[in-house]
Amino acid sequence: MKSRTPDPSDIVVTGLGITSAVGQGKDDFIAALLAGRHAFGRMERPGRQAPSQDSAHPGGFGTAFLGAEIAQVAMPETFSQKALRTASLSARVALVTLDEAWREARLEDVDPFRIGLVIGGSNVQQRELTQVHAQYAGRPEFLRPTYGMSFMDTDLGGFCTEMFPIRSFAYTLGGASASGLLAVLQAIRAVESGQVDVCIAMGALMDISYWECLAFRAMGAMGSDRFADNPSAACRPFDQDRNGFIFGEACGAIVVERDGARSRHATPYARFRGGAIAMDGNRNPNPSLEGEIRVIETTLRQAGLSAAAVDYINPHGTGSLIGDEIELQALKHCELTHARINATKSITGHGLSAAGVVEVIATLLQMREGRLHPTRNLLSPIDPSFNWVRQEMVPHALQTAISLSMGFGGISAAICLQKY
Repeated sequence: MKSRTPDPSDIVVTGLGITSAVGQGKDDFIAALLAGRHAFGRMERPGRQAPSQDSAHPGGFGTAFLGAEIAQVAMPETFSQKALRTASLSARVALVTLDEAWREARLEDVDPFRIGLVIGGSNVQQRELTQVHAQYAGRPEFLRPTYGMSFMDTDLGGFCTEMFPIRSFAYTLGGASASGLLAVLQAIRAVESGQVDVCIAMGALMDISYWECLAFRAMGAMGSDRFADNPSAACRPFDQDRNGFIFGEACGAIVVERDGARSRHATPYARFRGGAIAMDGNRNPNPSLEGEIRVIETTLRQAGLSAAAVDYINPHGTGSLIGDEIELQALKHCELTHARINATKSITGHGLSAAGVVEVIATLLQMREGRLHPTRNLLSPIDPSFNWVRQEMVPHALQTAISLSMGFGGISAAICLQKY
């Protein structure tokens, strides 16, 4: 008897969860996207602004980093309040995001030993670690014992598997800003291979501190103070006046499984058609045209589709001076200028480790709505030959989409999804 060759199109998305600065939950999130509603401003979360070195102003801040922060996280009452007392912001947001995806996919009827979890992200709790170091700087002998667990990224998987019956595997996967999409692709492979029946891919909230902001600013990746007095204009992917990414807190979760594996009442969002990862052999943050072309072409080949069949692109699009240009060159080389294109980060900001999952979710929700969100601040595109969605939402019955993610260290990734 011949073994069955896995068919990528057998894999479907059955549940989504999203927590972001512009909305908690799918309904709030897609409403914000379609309205172009942002949450950009001077970041106020403790540990996000560097202390002032001016002795004349003790206790002040020497920076004014812009970003989009989640106003409040509404936690379900079913969670253990005792456990939540020591949960980091990244862990709390992971739990509430997973809860939404879990409920939509109705995973309560699945064998816990056939459910896996892949969390995209590494070093995701830096701000809280910075605060702990400052708090115990003069008295390290009083450091709380839970620090021995909470400084590790595995703490997120620990919390998720303690609160939800996930008993096959749970691990983190680091790929810088491509981490979220890598997690989605890894979750798909786990289901394709039969390792699990259901796998959840999560893009973790990367809780950066002022140290990371300073480093990103120093290397020219994060937007400067140019728009300090007008935060709403700072995030502008693919625009002539872009000058770096603007951070945005977010976490997303996606449930993938085989089509028809379980009886359900809800229709899956989409089928997985193809996906690819490529390394360009470069430790530095600069993008690779060759690597980006390779993942797009490999994804289309795996999907068995021509470029003409793709009618929507959700790009990486951070607002990077070099990255945005290289990405458009790759898309043009692959003959994808005809597809509608918008930039989700123009509304949400750059979620770093979460970005790839957040943008797949944005793609799937737009696919279900039949409408595409605007690209905020896209006044003068660096390449007007693309089929841009600019300042207004547009109707579009999208069927086949490609989403892209790139990360420091030479990582490029792509995924192709087709409406169910």
